[in-house]
Parts: sequence; C-alpha cells; structure tokens
Amino acid sequence: MQFQTPLIPATLIRRYKRFLADCRLQDGREVTAHCANPGSMMGLADPGLRIWLEPNDDPKKKLKFGWRLVEHTSGHFTGVDTGVPNRMLRAALEAGQVAGLEGYESVRPEVKYGTGSRIDFLLTGAGRPDAYVEVKSVTLSRQPGLAEFPDSVTTRGAKHLGELAEMVAQGHRAVMLYLVQRTDCEGFDLAADLDPTYAAAFAAARQAGVEALCFDCGITPEGVTLGRALPVLA
Repeated sequence: MQFQTPLIPATLIRRYKRFLADCRLQDGREVTAHCANPGSMMGLADPGLRIWLEPNDDPKKKLKFGWRLVEHTSGHFTGVDTGVPNRMLRAALEAGQVAGLEGYESVRPEVKYGTGSRIDFLLTGAGRPDAYVEVKSVTLSRQPGLAEFPDSVTTRGAKHLGELAEMVAQGHRAVMLYLVQRTDCEGFDLAADLDPTYAAAFAAARQAGVEALCFDCGITPEGVTLGRALPVLA
C-alpha cells in the first residue's frame, strides 16, 4: 500500500486529546496533525521524536496533515495510523498473499456479527467454513525485538475475542490476526501486565479454537507492505 501523498518529516512537539499532535516541520512552521490512533502509544509520543506526516489538500478535512510514522534513531520505523493495516491487509487477502488465509473466493470487510460488532474481514469460499478474521494493530515494544499487545486496557478487544470463540462454536473458523506495525521485532507476546483481562480472554479464546496469527510489516515513508510471519509466544 502506497501513501496517497508523499510523506514529509517533522518533529513531534506533543500529542494531546488522543487524536491531535502538534509538530514542527523542517522549515520551522508548527502545524497540528491528525493522529489516527486511540491507544496510549506508549514509547511513540515522546516530544522530540522524528515523525512523518502525510499532507492533504482535502477541503473537507480541517487538519491538513496526518501523522503516519515514527522514525527511530536505529533507522527502524513504526506505523502509528491504525487504519493503515486493514487497507493494506485487504489487498493482501484478496491477492492470496496472507499465509494460512489463502484460497478464499470472497473477502468482505466490516461485516456485522456478534453483539453490535463488525468483523474486520469475513472470508468465504465453496466447500470450506467461513473465516472470521479480526485484526489488531500492534505498535508496542518494551523489550528489544518483542512486539506486544495491547498498549493499554482494551475492553473492546476482550469482547472481540469472546465473539470469535462464539463463531468457532457455531462451526466457523475464527482468526485473531496481530499486525505488527514495526520493523524492529522478531516475535509477539501479550502485554498481560497492562491488561490481564485481555490476556485471560485470549487464553480462553485459544482454548475454544480461535487461531492466532501474527505478521510484521515492511514500512518506509513511501508505503506499507505485508511482511513476515512472526511467532506468537503467548
């Protein structure tokens, strides 16, 4: 997935009200960017970080910049826009490029299921169970090489795991897919200390037959691509 508009570098001044970030462009101008990430962004919102913004000239948008990436001093990148993974993953699913989820004839996003929920992707094909695929964007890393989820308490995330387990009980296939929006990780685990309820829900879902997959991303200021399968350590 290529970014629609070439990204430009900036320096983070502060993130506030969850969805706003004040930034300083290279020419010294200060602008406010939209931050499409409702999580805590632990380790990714420190003032002074080098970040990448996507400009827009859409008259319907109040903010003319969107915060897309953090560039670490190591040269690695983290994607902070939680909407990017699903757009990229949809194309990969339709092209049959996601290991373990190939061969389905139809890929439908945002299908209603459970109790007032929408599954990220419903995969269907003749002669095989429907596959309900829930996607979570992973950006937290507190240990070198290890990605973790969640970065804060997520009651909604625990609810989704219960609904996936119910799909298995109904005879369907259910997959929890963690997409690591970082280029510096080799494995994935749950941040059980940050949200023990989610960790317990994950264990119950796995026991019920919910599958867990994890992939990283190739990330540059030009775009985001599906990367390697990573081991799930939980």
